[in-house]
Amino acid sequence: MAGRFTDRVREVPADAWDNPAPCEGWVAHDVVGHMVEWMPGLLRQGGVDIPVGPSADDDPVAAWTHLAASLQGLLDDPEAAAAEIEAGPAGRLTVEAAIDMLMLGDVLVHTWDLARAAGLDETLDPVIVSEQLAGMQPMDELLRQSGHFGPKVEVPDDADDVTKLIAFTGRRP
Repeated sequence: MAGRFTDRVREVPADAWDNPAPCEGWVAHDVVGHMVEWMPGLLRQGGVDIPVGPSADDDPVAAWTHLAASLQGLLDDPEAAAAEIEAGPAGRLTVEAAIDMLMLGDVLVHTWDLARAAGLDETLDPVIVSEQLAGMQPMDELLRQSGHFGPKVEVPDDADDVTKLIAFTGRRP
């Protein structure tokens, strides 16, 4: 899933980084900036050292590829992946579970955000989308209270799961 986001980051035309993103008040480079700030912050708060990388404001491609490599390095190290951290409201999780449960859904939705902002291919893996939607729906109230999502956008019952996921997270498909 992160590979698809990495592809989109690398495909953003240089003049599109300041294009408005679907997240209110954000532009394309803010999507990357959000992820390179909160993801390492969660892990650092849990005691995992993530090296500081380039700023998304200065070089969003380098900022994301640095973070993606750092996260993959943790996952590739069995000891680091199995280390337990305090992951906020989610409680104690292994690093691997924190990345899987807390970060990958964000990567998925922000792949769409970045593609939309930059005029790139917005296609998301339908199987992963269905899994993420099914996992998020039971946490609807918690996700809204946390401020992670805006109000749901209404879509027809027969909409595809990508449309439903994007609308569930408060974006207009």
